[in-house]
Amino acid sequence: MRITDIQRCEVRPGRLVEWTLSPATVEAAAGLPDDSRPPAYVQESHIRTARSVREDGLFVPTWIGTAFDIPGRIDLDALERALRSWTLRHETLRSGFRLVGDEMRRFTLGSGAVSLHREVVGDFTEAGPLVRHLQDRFDVAADALGWPNLIYTAVVRDDCTSVYMAFDHSNVDSYSLQRIPAEVHELYAAGVAGRAVEQAPVSSYVDFCEIERADADRIDETHEIVDRWREFIARCDDRLPSFPVDLGLEPGGGLPVQRLMTEKLVDADDAAAFEAYCRPFGGSAVGVLAATGLIVREIGKQSVYRTVVPFHTRVKSQWSDSVGWYVGGAPIEVSMEPSDDFPAVLRTVRAQLQANRRLARMPLARVLNLLGSDFRPTSPDLYSIVSFTDARSIPGSGHWSEQAAYGLMRVSYGDQVCVWISRLHEGLWYACRYPDTDVAYKNMRLYLERLRDLIVMVARG
Repeated sequence: MRITDIQRCEVRPGRLVEWTLSPATVEAAAGLPDDSRPPAYVQESHIRTARSVREDGLFVPTWIGTAFDIPGRIDLDALERALRSWTLRHETLRSGFRLVGDEMRRFTLGSGAVSLHREVVGDFTEAGPLVRHLQDRFDVAADALGWPNLIYTAVVRDDCTSVYMAFDHSNVDSYSLQRIPAEVHELYAAGVAGRAVEQAPVSSYVDFCEIERADADRIDETHEIVDRWREFIARCDDRLPSFPVDLGLEPGGGLPVQRLMTEKLVDADDAAAFEAYCRPFGGSAVGVLAATGLIVREIGKQSVYRTVVPFHTRVKSQWSDSVGWYVGGAPIEVSMEPSDDFPAVLRTVRAQLQANRRLARMPLARVLNLLGSDFRPTSPDLYSIVSFTDARSIPGSGHWSEQAAYGLMRVSYGDQVCVWISRLHEGLWYACRYPDTDVAYKNMRLYLERLRDLIVMVARG
């Protein structure tokens, strides 16, 4: 699924309809007792960061979402039933948090208490006002500090309907979003045909949060994982790593506005040839990190590339179909000699990932708590990332182009660089969120071009 923002996902005019959790559902949630299952560390860190940044006087939307088309004239009742059925299937979407003092406590609705409220917003004859309305509406309805924090919309036309769904990040990750188009299409088609969809129950992310947190709380500051992070952060000048090129930021300045850079990186043939070359070293993910190391050595004059690599935490098959935020991070440190070429750096990255990948299973927020350092967040991103995912095995991925399916991110403020590279059936897709400075644009554009050049050079021998 191509990652982009609401401005670049082929929004077209039409009649806007929206669904939110109904007032009766919200009222029922207000009277619920506490759920004994705690938030995941990543959820708690995300919400506390949002609150910290808000207290500093800045509203930073952090929702993510998906967009896709349903062809033909829509049956809104059938679509509503499909959206409700999909929502009920995933417990985390009917679970939220309330603060009691400084303690974050969960509440969770039973499926029978959840209903959707539908509203026809109106007709939009131009794309621009519709895009602005959707972004503003999502900012409010999918706010990290509010509940409910999800919203579903449809732009209805005679020939097709475009569905846009937005969620606070605390409930979904990229893999969750990528599964939505096929699942909603299946539920909608079944509803129109009057047949039931046979679906096995999915495991709950809320249960995963309880299991993961109990495991994380068993370690203390003397644990080997904590020691490894302590050493890594010390070598990063007692900070989590930023992208090691000049971003044109003034020390001590406020949180800058960000921009999005997104485009196709290489076609399917070059992507396949690059993967074939990198496979003995671990595949394209290793290749992209090795390429990044070489490029930042050139641009930023860095002989060591330090970063935190995101990994999914769906290590057991029971979580495969579950919606949630199943992501952890592992630190790697890639030292490069001036004479090191691509194969040499590939070997170094492979060794680092093999040595450190298991660290991603321990929530970083727990580790930082144990380190006892003052990591009061002032930015929604604790560190910069370069992420690679191969999405071709996601159900329905072969139809994403014809469905105009996108993964959506909200680009607002931040002082870090986040790069996402996705392998799709049509090739590699690049998306990058970066601070809006001339220097950052120049260097991230240079990074993109150098990355493309290196992939093509390797792919074509």
